[in-house]
Amino acid sequence: MNALESVNTRCPYCGEEIRLQVDASAAGSQAYTEDCSVCCRPMVVAVCVDEDGIRIDVTSEDD
Repeated sequence: MNALESVNTRCPYCGEEIRLQVDASAAGSQAYTEDCSVCCRPMVVAVCVDEDGIRIDVTSEDD
């Protein structure tokens, strides 16, 4: 089983679609800051992995 999953989302700053690599092997919630690959601004990525799959929420650092 591959622990990294590709997830598509949109940058909260520039609105461009980006692909994030999420660690699906860590059940539960995790949050980290990652720069947008398009506009380079910092985004807060909240990830929840449970029996229903992977859910992500991407917000600006200002929120």
